[in-house]
Amino acid sequence: MMEKRRYDFKRALEEIRELKGRGTELVSVYIPPDKQIFDVANYLRGELSQSQNIKSKRTNKAVSGALESILARLKYFKTPPANGLIFFVGEVATVGDQTKQVQYVLEPPEPITTFMYRCDSEFYTEKLWDMLDEKKTFGLLVIDRAEATIGLLKGKRIIPVKNFPSLVPSKHSRGGQSSVRFERLIEIAAHEFFKKVGEVASETFMSESDLLGVIIGGPGATKEFFVKEGYLHHEIQKKIVDTFDTGYTDEYGLKELVEKAKDSLHELDLMREKELMQRLLEEIRKADGGLSTYGEDQVRQALQMGAVDILLLSEGLRKRRVTFQCSCGQAGEVTVDKDEDVKCSRCPGSSPEIIESKDLIDSFYEEAEKVGTTVELLSVDSEEGEMLSKAFGGIAAILRFSTGVM
Repeated sequence: MMEKRRYDFKRALEEIRELKGRGTELVSVYIPPDKQIFDVANYLRGELSQSQNIKSKRTNKAVSGALESILARLKYFKTPPANGLIFFVGEVATVGDQTKQVQYVLEPPEPITTFMYRCDSEFYTEKLWDMLDEKKTFGLLVIDRAEATIGLLKGKRIIPVKNFPSLVPSKHSRGGQSSVRFERLIEIAAHEFFKKVGEVASETFMSESDLLGVIIGGPGATKEFFVKEGYLHHEIQKKIVDTFDTGYTDEYGLKELVEKAKDSLHELDLMREKELMQRLLEEIRKADGGLSTYGEDQVRQALQMGAVDILLLSEGLRKRRVTFQCSCGQAGEVTVDKDEDVKCSRCPGSSPEIIESKDLIDSFYEEAEKVGTTVELLSVDSEEGEMLSKAFGGIAAILRFSTGVM
Protein backbone atom coordinates (compact mmCIF):
# COMPACT_ATOMS: atom_id res chain seq x y z
CA MET A 1 0.00 0.00 0.00
CA MET A 2 3.06 2.29 0.07
CA GLU A 3 2.51 3.22 -3.60
CA LYS A 4 -1.09 4.14 -2.85
CA ARG A 5 -0.19 6.33 0.14
CA ARG A 6 2.45 8.09 -1.93
CA TYR A 7 -0.07 8.61 -4.76
CA ASP A 8 -2.67 10.09 -2.35
CA PHE A 9 -0.04 12.41 -0.87
CA LYS A 10 0.99 13.56 -4.34
CA ARG A 11 -2.60 14.25 -5.42
CA ALA A 12 -3.21 16.27 -2.25
CA LEU A 13 -0.05 18.32 -2.85
CA GLU A 14 -1.10 18.98 -6.46
CA GLU A 15 -4.43 20.37 -5.22
CA ILE A 16 -2.85 22.38 -2.41
CA ARG A 17 -0.22 23.92 -4.70
CA GLU A 18 -2.94 25.49 -6.88
CA LEU A 19 -4.70 27.23 -3.99
CA LYS A 20 -4.14 30.97 -3.49
CA GLY A 21 -5.21 33.38 -0.78
CA ARG A 22 -6.06 37.06 -1.18
CA GLY A 23 -3.46 37.97 1.44
CA THR A 24 -1.31 36.18 4.00
CA GLU A 25 -4.32 34.09 5.01
CA LEU A 26 -3.12 30.54 4.39
CA VAL A 27 -1.66 28.77 7.41
CA SER A 28 0.85 25.89 7.09
CA VAL A 29 1.90 23.94 10.21
CA TYR A 30 4.48 21.14 10.17
CA ILE A 31 4.64 18.96 13.32
CA PRO A 32 7.56 16.49 13.67
CA PRO A 33 6.84 13.06 15.20
CA ASP A 34 8.84 13.89 18.37
CA LYS A 35 7.02 17.18 19.04
CA GLN A 36 4.55 17.25 21.95
CA ILE A 37 0.99 18.09 20.87
CA PHE A 38 0.64 20.12 24.08
CA ASP A 39 3.61 22.32 23.07
CA VAL A 40 2.23 22.80 19.56
CA ALA A 41 -1.17 23.83 20.94
CA ASN A 42 0.46 26.36 23.29
CA TYR A 43 2.49 27.82 20.43
CA LEU A 44 -0.59 28.17 18.19
CA ARG A 45 -2.59 29.79 21.00
CA GLY A 46 0.20 32.37 21.22
CA GLU A 47 -0.06 32.95 17.46
CA LEU A 48 -3.85 33.22 17.77
CA SER A 49 -3.40 35.96 20.36
CA GLN A 50 -0.86 37.75 18.13
CA SER A 51 -3.19 37.51 15.12
CA GLN A 52 -5.51 40.03 16.78
CA ASN A 53 -2.89 42.67 15.93
CA ILE A 54 -3.28 42.13 12.17
CA LYS A 55 -4.61 45.40 10.73
CA SER A 56 -6.66 43.93 7.89
CA LYS A 57 -9.96 42.69 9.32
CA ARG A 58 -10.34 40.12 6.56
CA THR A 59 -6.85 38.70 7.10
CA ASN A 60 -7.30 38.86 10.87
CA LYS A 61 -10.52 36.86 10.66
CA ALA A 62 -9.08 34.32 8.18
CA VAL A 63 -5.90 33.61 10.18
CA SER A 64 -7.81 33.41 13.47
CA GLY A 65 -10.31 31.02 11.90
CA ALA A 66 -7.53 28.82 10.52
CA LEU A 67 -5.70 28.64 13.86
CA GLU A 68 -8.91 27.86 15.76
CA SER A 69 -9.66 25.07 13.26
CA ILE A 70 -6.18 23.56 13.70
CA LEU A 71 -6.41 23.78 17.51
CA ALA A 72 -9.77 22.00 17.41
CA ARG A 73 -8.32 19.19 15.28
CA LEU A 74 -5.24 18.83 17.48
CA LYS A 75 -7.51 17.65 20.31
CA TYR A 76 -7.96 14.36 18.43
CA PHE A 77 -4.23 13.58 18.64
CA LYS A 78 -2.44 12.44 21.79
CA THR A 79 0.85 12.25 19.91
CA PRO A 80 1.80 12.94 16.27
CA PRO A 81 1.77 9.97 13.87
CA ALA A 82 5.05 8.14 13.12
CA ASN A 83 6.07 10.56 10.34
CA GLY A 84 4.53 13.67 11.88
CA LEU A 85 1.56 15.77 10.85
CA ILE A 86 0.93 18.67 8.47
CA PHE A 87 -1.98 21.14 8.53
CA PHE A 88 -2.91 23.37 5.61
CA VAL A 89 -5.85 25.58 6.56
CA GLY A 90 -7.07 28.95 5.27
CA GLU A 91 -9.39 31.06 3.16
CA VAL A 92 -8.76 30.58 -0.57
CA ALA A 93 -10.05 32.74 -3.39
CA THR A 94 -12.99 31.44 -5.45
CA VAL A 95 -15.07 33.57 -7.86
CA GLY A 96 -15.36 37.34 -7.61
CA ASP A 97 -14.64 38.47 -4.06
CA GLN A 98 -15.74 35.17 -2.60
CA THR A 99 -13.53 32.90 -0.48
CA LYS A 100 -13.94 29.50 1.13
CA GLN A 101 -12.06 27.80 3.93
CA VAL A 102 -10.09 24.69 3.02
CA GLN A 103 -8.64 22.21 5.49
CA TYR A 104 -6.05 19.54 4.73
CA VAL A 105 -4.51 17.25 7.35
CA LEU A 106 -1.70 15.13 5.88
CA GLU A 107 0.57 12.41 7.19
CA PRO A 108 3.75 12.60 5.07
CA PRO A 109 5.44 9.47 3.63
CA GLU A 110 8.69 10.43 5.42
CA PRO A 111 9.35 11.91 8.88
CA ILE A 112 9.22 15.70 9.24
CA THR A 113 12.40 16.92 10.91
CA THR A 114 11.52 20.43 12.13
CA PHE A 115 8.48 22.25 13.48
CA MET A 116 7.26 25.07 11.26
CA TYR A 117 4.44 27.62 11.34
CA ARG A 118 3.91 29.92 8.37
CA CYS A 119 1.24 32.37 7.11
CA ASP A 120 1.39 33.32 3.44
CA SER A 121 -0.70 33.86 0.31
CA GLU A 122 -0.03 30.23 -0.65
CA PHE A 123 0.53 27.06 1.33
CA TYR A 124 4.15 26.05 1.92
CA THR A 125 4.73 22.71 0.16
CA GLU A 126 8.28 23.18 -1.15
CA LYS A 127 9.96 20.75 1.27
CA LEU A 128 7.42 18.02 0.63
CA TRP A 129 7.93 17.38 -3.09
CA ASP A 130 11.26 15.63 -2.47
CA MET A 131 9.36 13.04 -0.43
CA LEU A 132 7.66 11.93 -3.66
CA ASP A 133 10.89 10.72 -5.24
CA GLU A 134 10.89 6.95 -5.56
CA LYS A 135 11.39 5.51 -2.09
CA LYS A 136 11.81 1.88 -2.94
CA THR A 137 13.85 0.05 -0.30
CA PHE A 138 16.95 -2.06 -0.95
CA GLY A 139 19.29 -3.79 1.47
CA LEU A 140 22.97 -2.78 1.27
CA LEU A 141 25.98 -4.78 2.44
CA VAL A 142 29.68 -4.13 1.86
CA ILE A 143 32.08 -6.75 3.21
CA ASP A 144 35.61 -8.09 3.22
CA ARG A 145 37.50 -10.14 5.80
CA ALA A 146 38.43 -7.04 7.82
CA GLU A 147 35.11 -5.18 8.04
CA ALA A 148 31.46 -5.13 7.02
CA THR A 149 28.78 -2.42 6.94
CA ILE A 150 25.03 -2.98 6.65
CA GLY A 151 22.70 -0.27 5.39
CA LEU A 152 19.41 0.49 3.66
CA LEU A 153 18.68 2.48 0.52
CA LYS A 154 15.30 4.25 0.73
CA GLY A 155 14.78 6.22 -2.42
CA LYS A 156 17.90 8.36 -2.64
CA ARG A 157 18.64 8.19 1.08
CA ILE A 158 21.35 5.83 2.32
CA ILE A 159 20.81 4.79 5.94
CA PRO A 160 23.81 3.11 7.63
CA VAL A 161 22.57 0.47 10.11
CA LYS A 162 25.63 -1.26 11.58
CA ASN A 163 29.38 -1.48 11.07
CA PHE A 164 31.37 -4.59 12.08
CA PRO A 165 35.14 -4.71 12.54
CA SER A 166 35.97 -8.39 11.99
CA LEU A 167 38.88 -9.08 14.40
CA VAL A 168 39.90 -11.84 11.99
CA PRO A 169 43.72 -12.21 12.27
CA SER A 170 45.69 -11.25 9.19
CA LYS A 171 48.00 -13.65 7.35
CA HIS A 172 51.42 -14.35 8.89
CA SER A 173 54.79 -15.72 7.87
CA ARG A 174 55.07 -18.68 10.24
CA GLY A 175 55.94 -22.06 8.72
CA GLY A 176 55.42 -25.71 9.63
CA GLN A 177 52.57 -27.11 11.68
CA SER A 178 51.92 -23.84 13.49
CA SER A 179 51.15 -22.28 10.12
CA VAL A 180 48.47 -24.87 9.34
CA ARG A 181 46.95 -24.50 12.80
CA PHE A 182 46.97 -20.71 12.55
CA GLU A 183 45.36 -20.81 9.10
CA ARG A 184 42.59 -22.99 10.54
CA LEU A 185 42.01 -20.52 13.38
CA ILE A 186 41.82 -17.67 10.85
CA GLU A 187 39.19 -19.54 8.82
CA ILE A 188 37.15 -20.31 11.95
CA ALA A 189 37.26 -16.63 12.96
CA ALA A 190 36.27 -15.57 9.43
CA HIS A 191 33.36 -18.03 9.43
CA GLU A 192 32.09 -16.68 12.77
CA PHE A 193 32.41 -13.13 11.44
CA PHE A 194 30.48 -13.93 8.24
CA LYS A 195 27.85 -15.77 10.27
CA LYS A 196 27.33 -12.79 12.60
CA VAL A 197 27.13 -10.33 9.67
CA GLY A 198 24.66 -12.63 7.88
CA GLU A 199 22.39 -12.90 10.92
CA VAL A 200 22.25 -9.13 11.56
CA ALA A 201 21.85 -8.33 7.85
CA SER A 202 19.05 -10.89 7.47
CA GLU A 203 17.24 -9.58 10.54
CA THR A 204 17.60 -5.98 9.30
CA PHE A 205 16.42 -6.70 5.77
CA MET A 206 13.54 -9.02 6.78
CA SER A 207 12.09 -6.28 9.00
CA GLU A 208 11.56 -4.14 5.86
CA SER A 209 8.14 -5.15 4.49
CA ASP A 210 8.72 -3.31 1.19
CA LEU A 211 12.25 -4.61 0.54
CA LEU A 212 12.72 -5.08 -3.22
CA GLY A 213 16.22 -6.49 -3.31
CA VAL A 214 19.69 -6.71 -1.78
CA ILE A 215 22.95 -5.51 -3.33
CA ILE A 216 26.33 -6.60 -1.99
CA GLY A 217 29.76 -5.07 -2.55
CA GLY A 218 33.34 -5.10 -1.40
CA PRO A 219 36.91 -5.48 -2.64
CA GLY A 220 38.16 -8.84 -3.86
CA ALA A 221 36.36 -12.19 -3.82
CA THR A 222 35.02 -12.12 -0.24
CA LYS A 223 31.57 -10.83 -1.27
CA GLU A 224 31.10 -13.69 -3.80
CA PHE A 225 32.23 -16.23 -1.16
CA PHE A 226 29.78 -14.74 1.36
CA VAL A 227 26.91 -15.07 -1.14
CA LYS A 228 27.89 -18.52 -2.42
CA GLU A 229 28.20 -20.00 1.09
CA GLY A 230 24.68 -18.81 1.99
CA TYR A 231 25.35 -16.76 5.11
CA LEU A 232 22.13 -14.80 4.55
CA HIS A 233 18.65 -16.14 5.35
CA HIS A 234 17.26 -18.08 2.38
CA GLU A 235 14.45 -15.56 1.85
CA ILE A 236 16.98 -12.71 1.68
CA GLN A 237 19.30 -14.82 -0.48
CA LYS A 238 16.55 -14.94 -3.12
CA LYS A 239 16.46 -11.13 -3.23
CA ILE A 240 20.13 -10.57 -4.05
CA VAL A 241 20.20 -8.38 -7.16
CA ASP A 242 23.95 -8.51 -7.86
CA THR A 243 27.42 -8.03 -6.39
CA PHE A 244 29.72 -5.08 -7.18
CA ASP A 245 33.37 -4.25 -6.63
CA THR A 246 33.91 -1.40 -4.15
CA GLY A 247 37.13 -0.10 -2.68
CA TYR A 248 35.70 0.46 0.81
CA THR A 249 33.63 -1.46 3.37
CA ASP A 250 32.61 1.42 5.65
CA GLU A 251 29.82 4.02 5.25
CA TYR A 252 31.61 5.45 2.23
CA GLY A 253 31.53 1.92 0.79
CA LEU A 254 27.71 2.01 0.98
CA LYS A 255 27.66 5.19 -1.12
CA GLU A 256 30.13 3.65 -3.56
CA LEU A 257 27.96 0.52 -3.80
CA VAL A 258 24.80 2.51 -4.60
CA GLU A 259 26.65 4.44 -7.31
CA LYS A 260 27.96 1.22 -8.88
CA ALA A 261 24.51 -0.43 -8.74
CA LYS A 262 22.58 2.59 -10.11
CA ASP A 263 21.94 1.11 -13.55
CA SER A 264 20.89 -2.27 -12.13
CA LEU A 265 18.41 -0.68 -9.70
CA HIS A 266 16.87 1.46 -12.44
CA GLU A 267 16.60 -1.57 -14.71
CA LEU A 268 14.96 -3.60 -11.92
CA ASP A 269 12.16 -1.05 -11.60
CA LEU A 270 11.70 -0.80 -15.36
CA MET A 271 11.72 -4.61 -15.66
CA ARG A 272 8.78 -4.91 -13.26
CA GLU A 273 6.65 -2.61 -15.45
CA LYS A 274 7.95 -4.26 -18.62
CA GLU A 275 7.02 -7.75 -17.38
CA LEU A 276 3.52 -6.64 -16.38
CA MET A 277 2.84 -5.02 -19.76
CA GLN A 278 4.34 -7.96 -21.67
CA ARG A 279 2.06 -10.31 -19.76
CA LEU A 280 -0.96 -8.13 -20.58
CA LEU A 281 -0.05 -7.92 -24.28
CA GLU A 282 0.51 -11.68 -24.54
CA GLU A 283 -3.04 -12.25 -23.27
CA ILE A 284 -4.53 -9.56 -25.53
CA ARG A 285 -2.91 -11.15 -28.60
CA LYS A 286 -4.73 -14.44 -28.00
CA ALA A 287 -7.69 -15.04 -30.29
CA ASP A 288 -10.26 -14.77 -27.49
CA GLY A 289 -8.47 -11.92 -25.71
CA GLY A 290 -7.04 -14.40 -23.20
CA LEU A 291 -6.99 -13.41 -19.57
CA SER A 292 -7.09 -9.68 -20.18
CA THR A 293 -9.40 -6.73 -20.43
CA TYR A 294 -8.96 -2.95 -20.66
CA GLY A 295 -10.98 0.24 -20.60
CA GLU A 296 -12.74 1.61 -17.53
CA ASP A 297 -16.16 0.00 -17.96
CA GLN A 298 -14.79 -3.42 -18.92
CA VAL A 299 -12.28 -3.50 -16.08
CA ARG A 300 -14.84 -2.31 -13.53
CA GLN A 301 -17.23 -5.05 -14.64
CA ALA A 302 -14.50 -7.70 -14.35
CA LEU A 303 -13.61 -6.38 -10.88
CA GLN A 304 -17.20 -6.71 -9.71
CA MET A 305 -17.13 -10.33 -10.85
CA GLY A 306 -13.96 -10.94 -8.81
CA ALA A 307 -12.13 -11.90 -12.00
CA VAL A 308 -9.21 -9.44 -11.85
CA ASP A 309 -5.88 -10.80 -10.66
CA ILE A 310 -3.73 -7.70 -11.32
CA LEU A 311 -5.18 -4.25 -11.97
CA LEU A 312 -2.88 -1.94 -13.95
CA LEU A 313 -3.45 1.79 -13.45
CA SER A 314 -1.53 4.76 -14.82
CA GLU A 315 -0.28 7.25 -12.23
CA GLY A 316 -1.22 9.90 -14.78
CA LEU A 317 -4.97 9.34 -14.39
CA ARG A 318 -6.55 12.58 -13.20
CA LYS A 319 -10.28 11.91 -13.11
CA ARG A 320 -13.09 11.81 -10.56
CA ARG A 321 -15.67 9.09 -9.90
CA VAL A 322 -18.88 10.90 -9.02
CA THR A 323 -22.23 9.71 -7.67
CA PHE A 324 -25.02 12.21 -8.46
CA GLN A 325 -28.73 12.78 -8.05
CA CYS A 326 -30.76 15.02 -10.37
CA SER A 327 -33.97 16.85 -9.47
CA CYS A 328 -35.73 14.93 -12.27
CA GLY A 329 -35.17 11.70 -10.35
CA GLN A 330 -32.25 10.47 -12.44
CA ALA A 331 -29.32 9.14 -10.37
CA GLY A 332 -26.08 7.50 -11.36
CA GLU A 333 -22.32 7.20 -11.21
CA VAL A 334 -20.01 8.73 -13.82
CA THR A 335 -16.32 9.39 -14.42
CA VAL A 336 -15.47 13.01 -15.26
CA ASP A 337 -12.47 15.33 -15.34
CA LYS A 338 -13.98 17.51 -12.61
CA ASP A 339 -17.21 17.62 -10.59
CA GLU A 340 -18.56 20.52 -12.64
CA ASP A 341 -18.67 18.25 -15.72
CA VAL A 342 -21.43 16.03 -14.29
CA LYS A 343 -24.59 16.22 -16.46
CA CYS A 344 -27.94 14.46 -16.37
CA SER A 345 -28.78 12.62 -19.61
CA ARG A 346 -32.48 13.49 -19.22
CA CYS A 347 -32.03 17.21 -18.60
CA PRO A 348 -28.56 18.31 -19.75
CA GLY A 349 -29.12 21.92 -18.71
CA SER A 350 -29.52 21.06 -15.04
CA SER A 351 -26.83 20.85 -12.33
CA PRO A 352 -27.25 17.53 -10.52
CA GLU A 353 -26.47 17.25 -6.80
CA ILE A 354 -23.09 15.61 -6.10
CA ILE A 355 -23.66 12.86 -3.54
CA GLU A 356 -20.04 11.62 -3.52
CA SER A 357 -16.89 12.49 -5.43
CA LYS A 358 -13.60 10.62 -5.19
CA ASP A 359 -10.38 10.24 -7.12
CA LEU A 360 -10.76 7.59 -9.85
CA ILE A 361 -7.69 5.65 -8.70
CA ASP A 362 -9.02 5.68 -5.11
CA SER A 363 -12.32 4.24 -6.34
CA PHE A 364 -10.50 1.43 -8.16
CA TYR A 365 -8.40 0.66 -5.09
CA GLU A 366 -11.58 0.32 -3.01
CA GLU A 367 -13.13 -2.10 -5.51
CA ALA A 368 -9.88 -4.08 -5.79
CA GLU A 369 -9.57 -4.44 -2.02
CA LYS A 370 -13.03 -6.05 -1.79
CA VAL A 371 -12.00 -8.95 -4.06
CA GLY A 372 -8.32 -9.33 -3.15
CA THR A 373 -7.00 -7.87 -6.41
CA THR A 374 -3.40 -6.63 -6.60
CA VAL A 375 -3.10 -3.05 -7.87
CA GLU A 376 0.00 -1.91 -9.77
CA LEU A 377 0.53 1.81 -10.40
CA LEU A 378 2.67 2.35 -13.50
CA SER A 379 4.67 5.54 -13.87
CA VAL A 380 4.06 7.76 -16.89
CA ASP A 381 7.82 8.14 -17.41
CA SER A 382 8.57 4.62 -18.66
CA GLU A 383 7.80 3.33 -22.15
CA GLU A 384 5.44 0.72 -20.70
CA GLY A 385 3.67 3.29 -18.52
CA GLU A 386 3.21 5.54 -21.53
CA MET A 387 1.73 2.63 -23.50
CA LEU A 388 -0.74 1.86 -20.72
CA SER A 389 -1.80 5.51 -20.64
CA LYS A 390 -2.10 6.14 -24.37
CA ALA A 391 -3.15 2.77 -25.78
CA PHE A 392 -5.42 1.55 -22.97
CA GLY A 393 -6.67 4.76 -21.37
CA GLY A 394 -4.55 4.11 -18.28
CA ILE A 395 -6.72 1.19 -17.12
CA ALA A 396 -6.17 -2.52 -17.87
CA ALA A 397 -6.35 -5.87 -16.09
CA ILE A 398 -4.83 -9.33 -16.08
CA LEU A 399 -7.57 -11.79 -15.16
CA ARG A 400 -7.85 -14.85 -12.95
CA PHE A 401 -10.39 -16.41 -15.27
CA SER A 402 -12.06 -15.55 -18.54
CA THR A 403 -15.21 -13.44 -18.28
CA GLY A 404 -16.03 -12.68 -21.88
CA VAL A 405 -15.53 -9.00 -20.98
CA MET A 406 -13.25 -7.44 -23.63
